[in-house]
Amino acid sequence: MIKYFIIGLSLICATSAFAQKEKPLYKNSKAPTEDRVKDLLGRMTLEEKVGQLSKLLGWEMYEKQGKKVTASEAFKKAVDERHIGLLWATLRADPWTKKTLTTGLNPALAAEATNALQKYVVENTRLGIPLLLAEECPHGHMAIGTTVFPTSIGQGSTWNPALVQRMASAIATEARAQGAHIGYGPVLDLAREPRWSRVEETYGEDPVLNSQMGVAMVKGFQGDNLKSGANIISTLKHFTAYGVPEGGHNGGSISTGYRELHQSYLPPFRAAVKAGALSVMTAYNSIDGVPCSSNEYLLTDLLRNEWGFNGFTVSDLGSISGLVGSHHVAATPADAAALAINAGLDADLSGYGYDKNLLEAVKAGLVSTDVLDRAVSRVLRLKFEMGLFENPYVDPKKAAKVVKNDAHVQLARQVAKESIVLLKNEKDLLPLNKSLKSIAVIGPNADNIYNQLGDYTAPQPESNIVTVLEGIKAKVSGKTKVTYVKGSAIRDTTTANIAEAVEAARKAEVAVVVLGGSSARDFKTEYQSTGAATVSANEGGQEISDMESGEGFDRATLDLLGKQMELLQEVVKTGTPVVVVLIKGRPLNLNWMSENVPAILDAWYPGQEGGNAVADVLFGDYNPAGRLPISVPKHVGQLPVYYNAKRPAKHDYVETDAQPLYSFGYGLSYSKFAYSNLQVSPSENQGDVQVKVQLQIKNTSSRDGDEVVQLYLRDKVSATVTPAKQLKKFQRVHLKAGEQKTVAFELNAEDMMLLDTKMQWIVEPGDFDVMVGASSDDIRLEEKFKINKAVQPLSLKTSK
Repeated sequence: MIKYFIIGLSLICATSAFAQKEKPLYKNSKAPTEDRVKDLLGRMTLEEKVGQLSKLLGWEMYEKQGKKVTASEAFKKAVDERHIGLLWATLRADPWTKKTLTTGLNPALAAEATNALQKYVVENTRLGIPLLLAEECPHGHMAIGTTVFPTSIGQGSTWNPALVQRMASAIATEARAQGAHIGYGPVLDLAREPRWSRVEETYGEDPVLNSQMGVAMVKGFQGDNLKSGANIISTLKHFTAYGVPEGGHNGGSISTGYRELHQSYLPPFRAAVKAGALSVMTAYNSIDGVPCSSNEYLLTDLLRNEWGFNGFTVSDLGSISGLVGSHHVAATPADAAALAINAGLDADLSGYGYDKNLLEAVKAGLVSTDVLDRAVSRVLRLKFEMGLFENPYVDPKKAAKVVKNDAHVQLARQVAKESIVLLKNEKDLLPLNKSLKSIAVIGPNADNIYNQLGDYTAPQPESNIVTVLEGIKAKVSGKTKVTYVKGSAIRDTTTANIAEAVEAARKAEVAVVVLGGSSARDFKTEYQSTGAATVSANEGGQEISDMESGEGFDRATLDLLGKQMELLQEVVKTGTPVVVVLIKGRPLNLNWMSENVPAILDAWYPGQEGGNAVADVLFGDYNPAGRLPISVPKHVGQLPVYYNAKRPAKHDYVETDAQPLYSFGYGLSYSKFAYSNLQVSPSENQGDVQVKVQLQIKNTSSRDGDEVVQLYLRDKVSATVTPAKQLKKFQRVHLKAGEQKTVAFELNAEDMMLLDTKMQWIVEPGDFDVMVGASSDDIRLEEKFKINKAVQPLSLKTSK
């Protein structure tokens, strides 16, 4: 009996060993990633390789019938015939995708949908390669039922990278729980053109602030373990200099020299890559005549060879085709595919840029097998590193519990509170007393959930969103009468009820007027193939939507649209104290209200908890400390008007001065702070330099609060022209009433370097000014230091 048992055991072991021997190396989770990639590449056909680079529009890939979700026939066809390896925006819902609260997916169904898609590719393809699923995640995962945070311009206003990292981690957790692997964000474009429609998606005009926020997003998204089930790959957008289009035209031509490109527009991307970002998206624009999607210098020489980037690059939607149709640098789609992939562009967001065109290019000898394998390996590598070959599925029950949980909602409220900028508070009108007998809440953005959320937001149940009106009602006692009158729309001039608003203001002790703009997409708007709105100056007598911002809605002026200004002026005439709350996506013309309204709050697009956050600030339960991440001009004729423009200083115009109405870094508090005892200590040794900066900051008021301490640097004399002032360090500091703290910074060579006349990074010997204060135009302390010897930072080599 024992003999037969031993024989049987031997047979089992032999069979197991044989099976193990036959198992492909790429399916061995213990094998090194590079070996797995090489093994899988060697097994793939040309068509399978090309398919791995195609990222199709994902919302067409599932079918929903009641509570059941399955892979669609369109998806099965794309997999069977085109061997696709990636999808984008599978869970996206908005008017462009035509996915509503009814036709779209809740978190549990979303998880079931992504599971169904993965199951099909794993079980019905020759090699069983799982999908990489990318989602829009700039201020929350753009899917039904997720947490909606303030848009990026509001995130930038917090000047709190640690808080933004917590937010990004929450977004990643929600997206990953539903089956996503890649989050599009952060957007690292410098917003130096406020007419541009996508200002709300940026962190503002400054490279240092953008860098810090970008690093925070990358760390929050990716964490330290991509196999955790709670982290996603971060895709940096848009590489590069996309945010300064001529005339504000989205996707239009930009004009910048290579020195400015390297000193201003590229540093946020470099910082995010250094932080470990694993994906980069190209921009629609060209630089010095070379489109970003076929720019070998950007995609290979700089990104990979100089910065050491080890992830994969992806086109913006349709930008490979744009090499033919927009830029006219390629004669045929195959030529465009060859230009892009040879330059270092790995994946095609659209599915029609590469696909058959790339196959044609390879067969015609325009693209080598090595180049194709290089791109495919970059995509496969991340699929292995995320553990998708071992575990491509997610738990729908977990998704239902994790998404929009109470902790994330409270975090959304905290980010919104910290993002609010107090622009004016004459005679301490704010904070308001909760025992006021009557408050008039007026304006088109006082009780409109979608106007509060910004672009890249999914449909929302009304119960998920707290408007300003609702926040105020929840804050005051039952004895306070709160009267709401809309007064006007954002743009439409045919539906105003200004007289009713004036009457409500006249009878109230205070009027809170909520104005601004909107990025709320609607089902009446036409959309381009890229998802940007189609905008016409002639509405043809149709009902006009509120949307005046968001992708595609570029502006010629920055004035309040519709009858908003008339509404405000008539309310102010009543003599009732007025507080203006601004909800919007870009700087607007605030000249009149700055002169005539005693209190102004800028809330940007504050997200789902925006109403509670605004009420917290209005009534003093939260002391505002947000600071402007972008300058507010007095007139479009001043543009550009960013604070760190190169010298010489701008002179005044005939009609107005050259200064912005509110400068970068500006923001008030209910507290007062005193700066003192600035100490600057430089040290130089062995080709390096450090400058220690220390000061005292004191809360001289009777109210606890935050102060954002900002350190600016000026190179007194430089080989090439530099700004008169450049932010280098900042710190948001909490101080109790009467408390004093020491704030310390350390500058290094990279903070002081410039590109010299030979395009070499160098810290030149000479004098520097350290300026510390509460904003770029409110410098409280200043001190000089001297560098005696030139220093070339070791981490940066020659640039172009």
